[in-house]
Amino acid sequence: MKIVVSGGTGFIGRRLVERLIRDGHSVGVWSRRPGLEKRAGVASFYWDPLKEEPPSESVNGMDAILHLAGEPVNQRWDEEVKKRIRDSRVLGTRRLVDAIAGARHRPKILVSTSAIGYYGERGDEILTENSGPGKGFLADVCQEWEAEAMRAEALGLRVIRLRIGFVLGRDGGALGQMLPVFRAGLGGPLSSGKQWMPWIHVADVTGLFAFALESPVSAVWNAASPHPVTNRDFTRALAGAVHRPAVFPVPGFALKLMFGELGQHMLDSARVVPDGALKAGYNFAYPDIDEALASLVLPERASRRPAA
Repeated sequence: MKIVVSGGTGFIGRRLVERLIRDGHSVGVWSRRPGLEKRAGVASFYWDPLKEEPPSESVNGMDAILHLAGEPVNQRWDEEVKKRIRDSRVLGTRRLVDAIAGARHRPKILVSTSAIGYYGERGDEILTENSGPGKGFLADVCQEWEAEAMRAEALGLRVIRLRIGFVLGRDGGALGQMLPVFRAGLGGPLSSGKQWMPWIHVADVTGLFAFALESPVSAVWNAASPHPVTNRDFTRALAGAVHRPAVFPVPGFALKLMFGELGQHMLDSARVVPDGALKAGYNFAYPDIDEALASLVLPERASRRPAA
């Protein structure tokens, strides 16, 4: 297939482009800094989702579009940051679909990211793709974001939305920030640690994108492991993987002081399961937290499964 990827130079996007190349696809990427893309055989296009539609030549004639671009959520929020988080996703997706509408030869598939923030704070409730949305800023953004992506169905595209959980991978994402702390023996649960944490190995994120390209359906899938864990259990698993104690809990008030409004969302509990992806036939490479962490922390085990 001829595929173009937004956010293709980011933490997940780089690995996704590598997966697509291995699978034999012709790949292009959109970026606000296209000079970062130096991989042989990968076309590079400039696009700033906050300002404009992607260039028509980068859309016309493509078979599929994989849409990952968005302002990082993991930063201290103020009103300007929240506006960029929303606009990069909602207005960016709107501009992308508008560009598709104007293409002479439209793509057939749009796989668009969303996030488990869709569900908000839900305690111990088991959440599938059929569960309703939660409340709060992130839940509202996710609903608007998905609604813009779904406009592509009226244009004849097959649309799959991936609600992505906490992505674990080397040299980036949540794990990249936590590993130095845990290796120093300073890790610990967030507040009570009772909140559910829907995690996923980065190899399964790229796997779900690849699976979505071949799947015949339009759908929404939770991109999260079939076995969510509480934050306390995740802390124990990560401490065990690096052979260090984890006895320093982070109080909730400290998170709020450090991260503001985001600190509260970091304590949200979402017991998300990937019911849709499992029913569609996707087999998770890393369904178990201990094996997932071992594959990322212990290099000698990394070659046993898809690249992280």
